[in-house]
Amino acid sequence: MTANAIAKNTFPETTKDLQSYQWHTLSEQQVLQILASHPQTGLTHAEADMRHQQMGPNQLTAKGGKSPWLRFLEQFNEPLLYILLAAGVVTLLLQDWIDAGVIFAVILINVTIGYIQESKAEDAISALSAVVTTEATVIREGEKTRLASTELVPGDLVQLASGDKVPADLRLLSLRELQVDESALTGESVAVEKATLLLEMETPLAERSNMAYAGSLVTYGQGEGIVVAIADATETGRISQLLESSTGLKTPLTRKIDKFSKTLLYAVLGLAALTFAVGLGQGGSWINVFKAAVALVVSAIPEGLPAIVTVTLAIGVSRMARRHAIIRKLPAVEALGSTTVICSDKTGTLTENQMTVQAIYTGNQNYTVNGIGYAPDGEILMGQQLVDLNADGHAALRECLEAGLLCNDSHIEWQNEQWSVVGTPTEGALIAVAQKARLTPATLEQEMPRIDTIPFESQHQYMATLHELDAKRRLNVIYIKGSVEAILQRADRMLDTQGQLAPLNAAVVEQEVKHMAQQGLRVLAFARKEVAAKQQSLAHTDIEDSLVFLGIQGMIDPPRSEAIAAIRACQEAGVQVKMITGDHALTALAIARQIGICSAQEKVFTGQQLAQMDEQELAQAAEQSMVFARVAPEQKLRLVKALQSKGEIVAMTGDGVNDAPALKQADIGVAMGIAGSDVAKESADMLLTDDNFASIEAAVEEGRAVYLNLRKAIAFMLPINVGESMTILIAILLATVLPILPLQILWLNMVSSVALIAPLAFEPKSGQVMQQPPRNPNEKLLSGSLLQRILAISVFNWLVIFGMFQWVLQTTGNEALARTMAINGLVVAEVFYLLSITQFLPSLVARIQGKRTRIAYAPAIGIVAVVILQCLFSQWSIMNQFFDTTPLTLTQAFICVGIGLPVVFIALILQHFDPLN
Repeated sequence: MTANAIAKNTFPETTKDLQSYQWHTLSEQQVLQILASHPQTGLTHAEADMRHQQMGPNQLTAKGGKSPWLRFLEQFNEPLLYILLAAGVVTLLLQDWIDAGVIFAVILINVTIGYIQESKAEDAISALSAVVTTEATVIREGEKTRLASTELVPGDLVQLASGDKVPADLRLLSLRELQVDESALTGESVAVEKATLLLEMETPLAERSNMAYAGSLVTYGQGEGIVVAIADATETGRISQLLESSTGLKTPLTRKIDKFSKTLLYAVLGLAALTFAVGLGQGGSWINVFKAAVALVVSAIPEGLPAIVTVTLAIGVSRMARRHAIIRKLPAVEALGSTTVICSDKTGTLTENQMTVQAIYTGNQNYTVNGIGYAPDGEILMGQQLVDLNADGHAALRECLEAGLLCNDSHIEWQNEQWSVVGTPTEGALIAVAQKARLTPATLEQEMPRIDTIPFESQHQYMATLHELDAKRRLNVIYIKGSVEAILQRADRMLDTQGQLAPLNAAVVEQEVKHMAQQGLRVLAFARKEVAAKQQSLAHTDIEDSLVFLGIQGMIDPPRSEAIAAIRACQEAGVQVKMITGDHALTALAIARQIGICSAQEKVFTGQQLAQMDEQELAQAAEQSMVFARVAPEQKLRLVKALQSKGEIVAMTGDGVNDAPALKQADIGVAMGIAGSDVAKESADMLLTDDNFASIEAAVEEGRAVYLNLRKAIAFMLPINVGESMTILIAILLATVLPILPLQILWLNMVSSVALIAPLAFEPKSGQVMQQPPRNPNEKLLSGSLLQRILAISVFNWLVIFGMFQWVLQTTGNEALARTMAINGLVVAEVFYLLSITQFLPSLVARIQGKRTRIAYAPAIGIVAVVILQCLFSQWSIMNQFFDTTPLTLTQAFICVGIGLPVVFIALILQHFDPLN
């Protein structure tokens, strides 16, 4: 019966039907029959589509979030709002309906704004998590393809390799040294070695060695399994455990803000108590004294500070996403601004990740190859002569090319109007060069079908495949490809031009390797070994010695032009860029020199040298050198620790399963979104959706801009509150009339928070952001220079309010007019100060000068809104009655403008000592 016929008759209709089977107790044939799938070709595309429609996507149902009402009520859980609520209640009990109503209105407005901003921030971060998708290697209709894990259906054949996340519950059919980390599901910290043996019904979950469960991580080896459960029907779904890391809104900075808010709470309560005591001591009525204390409390509270911090971070995350950097853990936004060292891999990050073989040495002869990329167009030349593999004298070349073609798990195909590789770029280059010599992969694979494989593992530095060679001679052949060091130490003979065995001269080969590496070529070596036909499996012991060396192929991955510019920008910003690669030292140095990381005289340390160093020597080497070659993934961890011991803030890139410890140890772990393994992605703080170094530089730039915007918000908001508080406190101590009433303070704070401070979150980065040294991560929230700025502007704001009020009061005797002009003078000062610290005027001037600069419109919009609101506040009769204000003449309005203008000169002086841009 065909697979399709079985599918029509036996395939279960629901996931519940599938859950009734004990898959670990069933044989391979039983599982395939139940799931109506084929052990070699898998499902047809039509059958897979039908099952996908029938059973839905392979994703867990998200847990229900907090209800909107609960999230809204949580906004009241702010220490600073507790005081306002208490003040509002007491004011209400005193039957001061207008003041109480405005206090509660301000609280409601502030809570609503916080709710909207936090909702947008959480939505933005949640949307980013959808970008981080898991892919799986699936066989459908006999073709290997990469699909999003959400597209998997029961019956799909899935291939697993080291570094993969298991995309669904699988019944394993075949494997090679497969080990899976199931700690997230079972709590077992040690990776489990898998097998295909049938198990008893009572076997506990943690011991079901013939199963691989969704969400677990492949740490070693290879395997193939059939999907038996997806989505909520998986073991992970059954216990409702979402394994994807969530990105919360709490970061070290927001925690600092929370701590600062609590400290401010105690300070405000202390000042309010002092005000109340002084007022009573001066003989004032307790009601008037209480109102004065309320005015002080209201003036001192920066209601919008927590909200502005949250929304600024969220906007920064969204901007980074647009520049191909996905933030998985929000604290990375802050750490990026402090980064002092970026440790980057070479291939695909600093280079194009499109390998092309350019030189071959085999049979004591040198060949050159033309053509670029993965296109099979090009020729192999010896000198100026075109090479024909069928001609005499190129037997060794044929063997070398065949080894690269057969010892290979990738293929190239025509996609989106270009040739691209499905697999690794290195293997794609080997296929392309073989096709340039008119070797056809399908034909060769049919002549010498693969029997077994040893997959590439970084600790071994080679891959090996076993093939049928000659049934009559009863021979099979092993092909090996890997690093030159790994192959030469196992080989003792080589092929000459006629394909005959000859003694191997390792020194000559190493000289050729050095010559290729000096040209920036990455070198791979190839070998073979004939074994008896009865050998049907492959082990590491089979290739420990007696290999026949076939040759080397040198390929290049050209540097990314944008990476060169990004490295220059990082260096100007005081951020060191270090290359850590598994390539040959000379190859690494050649590429590093091309992209500007170092000079030709740079000392390159190899992994072998690093292994012989103690911790102190390693720290010295890590600090001094810019290039590290032949580095094993586990040595990256030592390098990160060594740099951190020197006080560096380290960003580390990685893509392999063995990179995970280094990514976790680094201050910012950066995983490759395209080439990275799922283990690396899970361990990282940030993903690059384009695997491009330029995106790291862009993220550092945005991280710095976010922190500068937060400093601007703090530098703008706190002087308003401190200036108002000073006004109230001094007025009480001097026993004078309050220059500003509680209701008017609430108006000022809300207008300032909403209209003038909110635009600071949208500030674009300045041109100087990458021309400054990295920020000290231990810097206090209110650094010395920032405190000086806050104090200076606070004193000016106090002088504006107190001075304007006293002057107008003494000249006119009109308290309402004096307060109205004092408030407008302060608002004008705020507007001028905002213009002094934002990018609006510089960007406008640059545009007028003809430069292609984006104008920062947000501050202008905020200023226009404030002008309209203040006109209503001063000139509208209803507002006059409500806030005890009075209309201003044009002359009085110009006086307000004049008294606020000097803040510009103060801001320019402060900018010299404490630049905010």
